[in-house]
Amino acid sequence: MGHLRLSLWKVVTTLFFIGYLPVAPGTFGSLAGLVFVWIADPGLTGLASVAAIAFVAGTIGSGAVERELGQRDPGCIVVDEFVGYLVAVAGLPHTGAYLVAAFFLFRFFDILKPRPIRDVEEHVGGGLGIMLDDVLAGLIANAVLQVWRLL
Repeated sequence: MGHLRLSLWKVVTTLFFIGYLPVAPGTFGSLAGLVFVWIADPGLTGLASVAAIAFVAGTIGSGAVERELGQRDPGCIVVDEFVGYLVAVAGLPHTGAYLVAAFFLFRFFDILKPRPIRDVEEHVGGGLGIMLDDVLAGLIANAVLQVWRLL
């Protein structure tokens, strides 16, 4: 792969180098999602569009960066946390309370990795595996918050 193309994938997958922060890069990747939603307030269609584009770019880019670094799911890749957070807030009110609750629930499920999240991480490789476990963590966090809304 060309050096320029790989460099561009690193920019995408590290969310403009957030992934190189020395402490908790995944948490900062999720925080970038929170800030994006809070500031842009993209609505469901905009949120879905950004999530879909970032998912596809993240899948391709993460696979390329993973191969280049020779590591499985390197910690510098945080686009998956960004996308997972967007999934966690989809269809929810974009109030401070929901955005913060989604942040903590998403991070909880992403770090704890209960089944089936762990199964996806272990059995699906490459860029797709990197992205899918966070999407699943986002879906579970979203489901918890949707149930909370109904109560």
